[in-house]
Amino acid sequence: MKRKFAVLAAVLTATALLGGCRQKAQESETQTQTQTQVIETETQTETETAETGTFDQGEVLPEGKVRSYLTGKVVDKEIGRTRPYAIMLNNIYGAVPQAGIERADVVYEAPVEGAITRLMGIFEDYDGMEKIGSVRSCREYYVHFAKEFDALYVHYGQAIYACEILNTDIDNISGLSSQEGFGTLFGYAGEDCFYRTSDRPSPHNCYTSADRLISATQNLSYSRKYDDNYDGHYQFASDDETIAFPDTATHMEPGYETNKPWFDYNADEGVYYRYQYGDAQIDQLTGDQLKYDNVIFQLCECYPLDDHGYLAIEAEKGGTAYVFTKGTYEKCTWTKEDKESPARYFDPEGNEITLNQGKTWVCIVYDTKEDNIVIE
Repeated sequence: MKRKFAVLAAVLTATALLGGCRQKAQESETQTQTQTQVIETETQTETETAETGTFDQGEVLPEGKVRSYLTGKVVDKEIGRTRPYAIMLNNIYGAVPQAGIERADVVYEAPVEGAITRLMGIFEDYDGMEKIGSVRSCREYYVHFAKEFDALYVHYGQAIYACEILNTDIDNISGLSSQEGFGTLFGYAGEDCFYRTSDRPSPHNCYTSADRLISATQNLSYSRKYDDNYDGHYQFASDDETIAFPDTATHMEPGYETNKPWFDYNADEGVYYRYQYGDAQIDQLTGDQLKYDNVIFQLCECYPLDDHGYLAIEAEKGGTAYVFTKGTYEKCTWTKEDKESPARYFDPEGNEITLNQGKTWVCIVYDTKEDNIVIE
C-alpha cells in the first residue's frame, strides 16, 4: 500500500509539474505575443512617422497623405512624394501669357541677357496638364535653384556655360541633343517630349505636357521619387498658425528693367497678385491672374560672363533677402550649408524664417541693385 501511495504521489507530482510547465509555457507564449504586438505597434508608428519625415514635424497624417515640400499643405502622398518638374518658361513680351504657370507651386524669376527675365515654374501637381510653356533654354544658375527642390529640370536648349553641369550634376530633360562646341548632351528627350504651336513664332511656341514629361523621365531612367535624404526647402507654418512680420508691405517691386513687375497685396484673400508689362499677369489657359501667398526677393552677386551679356549669378554665397507674407515683410539673410542644400532664410536674431502655407514667388535680384527695390 505504501508503494501504491508512493507511485500515486509521484504521478500526482509529475502531473502537477507538467501542468505547471504548461501554464508557464502558456504564460510565456502570451507574454511573447504581447511583446510582439507592442513591437509591431511601435514599428508601425515609427514607419508612419518616418513616412512623414522630420519635415512633417513627426505628425502622423491620415493614410495616404503627406505635407507638400513646396506649399506645406496636406496633399496626396502620390503627389507630395513624387519629384516635381522645374520647367524653364519664356517671359518676354511676345511670349506671354504663359500656359499652365498657374499650376506651379513655386516660381523663380531671374535676369538673363538683354535685361529681360526668365521664369522657372516648379510643378508638383501636374496631372492632366496638356500644355505647359512656352519652354525656353537653360542658364546655369537655374540648375542650382532646381536642385534645391530635388526637381527634374526641363529646358529647350541652353547657354554653353550650362553644358557641363547639365551633363554631370542634374536630372534634366532637354529638347536639344547637342551643343556646338560641346558635343552630345545627356538628357535629350527626343522630339516627342516637346511640340510647337502655330499661334506664336519660333522660338516662343515650344510646349510640353505632363504625359510627355513622364514618358521622357521613364525613357531616361530617372527616378520619380525624392532622394532619401531630401527633407524639404521651406519651413512652413502649421495649419492653425498665421505668420506676420513687424513691417507692412502691400506693394513690392523687385526693380527689373524690362518687364517692370510688381506685386499688390489683396487683404481680403491674403495673397499677393502679380503684375508685369503694365498689366495683370495671367495664365493663358484659365485667364486667371497669378497670385501667391509668399514672395521672396533674394539678392545675389551677379556679373557678366562675356560680351554677349550672359550672366553668372552666384546661387550659393548667401546674402540679403526680403520675405513678404500676409501684407508684412522681414529683411533677413539667406545662406546655404553647401552647394547641394536649399537656401535658408534667417531673421536678424538668427531664427529661421517661417512661411505661411501656399505658393511662393522668388525674385533673384542683383545685390548691386538693392536700391531699385520698392516696398510700400
